Amino acid sequence: MTRLRLLILITIAAAGLVACSVNTSEEAGSSSALTEGYTFRSIDEIVDADLIVTNFTDGTASLPIQSSIPVACTIVYGTTPEFGSLSLDQDMAGGTHSDHNPLLTGLEPETEYFFRVQGVDDNGVVYLSEVMTFTTPDFEAAAGNQVATENLASPAMGAEVIGYSSSFGDAGLNDHWGAGSAFDDNPNTEWSTAGDGDEAWVEVKLAQRARIEGVDFQTRAMGDGSAIALAFTVTTDSGETFGPFEIPDANSSYNFEVEMEAETLRFDLVETTGGNTGVVDIVVYGEFVDG
Repeated sequence: MTRLRLLILITIAAAGLVACSVNTSEEAGSSSALTEGYTFRSIDEIVDADLIVTNFTDGTASLPIQSSIPVACTIVYGTTPEFGSLSLDQDMAGGTHSDHNPLLTGLEPETEYFFRVQGVDDNGVVYLSEVMTFTTPDFEAAAGNQVATENLASPAMGAEVIGYSSSFGDAGLNDHWGAGSAFDDNPNTEWSTAGDGDEAWVEVKLAQRARIEGVDFQTRAMGDGSAIALAFTVTTDSGETFGPFEIPDANSSYNFEVEMEAETLRFDLVETTGGNTGVVDIVVYGEFVDG
């Protein structure tokens, strides 16, 4: 199935153009023409787990989904059953796959939202969930209740990104796909390069010199198996390189014990599966050195 055909089907699904949703004969005729030849099924046929919106952080949330067959996945959502917003899967491949993680943005605190999950397979079958709801938390209160970050590389600790190989779509440092997403302690954001593969790198300057004891690293991944970092190195401002550290998989963050002292750290993705490689999150543990 071509990407254009997929986009047309996604648009039809997003508009909710199923026969049971029309109210007049004129609307019925229009809807019938648009949906003729397409098959609509329940998403329960391809998704076993409950559809739960999670990872509420600073006006964003995500909905991890595993489908039994490859589909192009979207979520429509809004403060009324008419929705109004569309979330595409964060995978950049543009086709069908089985691991999905759509990102919902622009969420207001303490607000009820309606949403529907939609998928289109390679044969043009459209899978739809029922209309469901979720309620966002008080984002400011939730942030206030969180333990202060221990990440020395976080901007909240005074660190700043001072260089990177590239960003997808020339994204700015703090934009979606920007390099700042590698250190923001937000599981809903990712830094993605513009096809750097094994040449991807990002460098961060800490607020001051620090004695570093450990690094957490989670690679980004795409549904087609690309963009996964298999190993990375860390180079300090003294020129000393540590690693390579092998990453078991892209399913979670992994901790690596280190012993180094530095003010700047450069992370190089030295072995990858190619493509738009990048990072979900990097956490640097240690303590600042006085003086």
